Amino acid sequence: MSETTLLSARGVSLSFGAIQALVGVDADLWPGEVLAIVGESGSGKTTLLNVLSGRAAPGTGAVWYRTPDGQLLDVHTMPAPALRRLHRSDWGFVHQDPRQNLRMGVTAGGNVGERLMAQGSRHYGHIRDAARDWLVQTEIDPKRIDDLPRTFSGGMLQRLQIARTLVTHPRLVFMDEPTGGLDVSVQARLLDLIRSLVARFGIAVVLVTHDIAVARLLAHRTMVMQGGRVVETGLTDQVLDDPQHAYTQLLVSSVLNA
Repeated sequence: MSETTLLSARGVSLSFGAIQALVGVDADLWPGEVLAIVGESGSGKTTLLNVLSGRAAPGTGAVWYRTPDGQLLDVHTMPAPALRRLHRSDWGFVHQDPRQNLRMGVTAGGNVGERLMAQGSRHYGHIRDAARDWLVQTEIDPKRIDDLPRTFSGGMLQRLQIARTLVTHPRLVFMDEPTGGLDVSVQARLLDLIRSLVARFGIAVVLVTHDIAVARLLAHRTMVMQGGRVVETGLTDQVLDDPQHAYTQLLVSSVLNA
């Protein structure tokens, strides 16, 4: 692992019975970089995301994370409480379905503030001010701070999830199809918001998407997966404009001919 690498995986494999979900995957992520993992359904991209984030353990291989003080952590040998603290502080996770990350019976401001409280914040006024600020930064009317998430549209729910995730200024965020299931016009606005926030705060992102256009807009580098293997990786423009692997060529041509 390079001295400047933020997250690194080597030889990661995982099988579910006879199904090889991941086969000898290597991956690296640098601070402030957006890495897209693309491929068709069943290619292994979400499984890899879960292994990289410690939500699933590999059968073989290892994943390391470098802390702000330079310490290397083996993600899958960490004690469970330490991994949970990492997810509440340095890391964040944005799900395709924001309901997986939001408490629907808690107000918008409460959802954002909970993550601060998990880090030890106790001053109500400071927590509420931070929640209001992040509603504004994610393009949610701050007057809705006391509204319940169930009154929000799909796009607003996703923006609220992003506000909840970013309020603690994580260094690394895992995103699983963050614009999936949204109308095209809502997707475009959300993608612009994500790109702006990631650039402004220098956040590293591992992004899973089946949409090549999303990878092109957000990612510095792109990994293409097929059958649990990484078949091509490189700078996003190079991979998508001059694909070398037949499978990548097929993915790109299917978009061009759609």
